[in-house]
Amino acid sequence: MDYIIYHNPRCRKSRETLEILSENGIEPKVVRYLDEPLGVDQLDQLCRKLGIEASQLLRKNEAIFKEKFSGEKMEHQKALRAMADHPKLMERPIVVKGNKAVIGRPPQKVLELIS
Repeated sequence: MDYIIYHNPRCRKSRETLEILSENGIEPKVVRYLDEPLGVDQLDQLCRKLGIEASQLLRKNEAIFKEKFSGEKMEHQKALRAMADHPKLMERPIVVKGNKAVIGRPPQKVLELIS
């Protein structure tokens, strides 16, 4: 089964997660989500695979979140739209295998998908 990693090469945790995959003989499809932003439907599918609400995938400490969304109630659809419009708000890295996904925080969490 193929693996996909939603990756930001500037993020240490993302690089470490990619390294763990490589050490386990896995060469995932690498999606640089800042260069190839995900749409609302793709983000919704990711949330389902992660088993979380979209608001849990938001990076609330990002300046853009504080500037544009601080104090707002981020219901599922609104959070999806925020991440589609501002990909930097999406937590990373995310690794997908089939119908399951994990956020690589800590990077060792990716091992849950490998077993």
